[in-house]
Amino acid sequence: MTGDSRGILYPASLPRFSRLPSPDRISSLVRWFWIAEWDIAPGHTSRQQVISFPASNLTVEPAFVGFAGPTSRRSTRDLTGRGWTVGALLRPAAVPHFTAAPAAHRDAYGPVDFPDVHAAVVRAMTGSEDASGRHLRAVEAFTSWFVENVPTPGAEGLRANMMADLIDTDSTIVRLDDVAGRLGVSARTAQRLAVRYVGLSPAAMIRRRRIQEASERLRSDPDSDIATIAAHFGYSDQAHLANDFRTVLGLTPGAYRNASSDHPPLE
Repeated sequence: MTGDSRGILYPASLPRFSRLPSPDRISSLVRWFWIAEWDIAPGHTSRQQVISFPASNLTVEPAFVGFAGPTSRRSTRDLTGRGWTVGALLRPAAVPHFTAAPAAHRDAYGPVDFPDVHAAVVRAMTGSEDASGRHLRAVEAFTSWFVENVPTPGAEGLRANMMADLIDTDSTIVRLDDVAGRLGVSARTAQRLAVRYVGLSPAAMIRRRRIQEASERLRSDPDSDIATIAAHFGYSDQAHLANDFRTVLGLTPGAYRNASSDHPPLE
């Protein structure tokens, strides 16, 4: 695997995976591109589990283009055979181009009719170059499609991007009022931005960041104290961290840490 593994629950068992930066000309629309490629031995299955970022994704697979709305829980996909996926992690400002109600797509993934981007990305991913060359060509093709088809966001969309960036990068933001205060808007306005551009509440977005970071710490530092981790990521006590883990992952922090040590590398 290459690239940041945040949000990936069991990176040791992940197939080839890369996150590539979004080109400047579409940086207000796409946070980054991600590419997964796998070749699973016949008769075997690789189960991939992630805590997705609080955002929607537009993906290209060999057979179709898919739109994935925001998630409220752990996402699971079973990989078999040989395949690949090229995804664009959408910034909030891009979402209204694909849906007026992102919450209606929560925990859902389905095909959308964008044949031009499908054809261009498939050509890139099935070319004769090595993996790096294929990935660069795929990102270039995807980027050109965004430039030609998705409008430049307005002021409100850019404010929604700012909200998402603040929540995702500032660990001192733990409540809705923190979000609103940093944006210089009312709590109601912050809620409205989240509904229209993300499909999750600001509180759910904050919770996702904290769970991603806490799970990464549990995995990378298996000897760490769970109560200390809870305090470090802004939880009032260990019980609140455990409750979030059970709600989103279906596991306690301790059970997740044990499970992460049991996942072997993908063969």
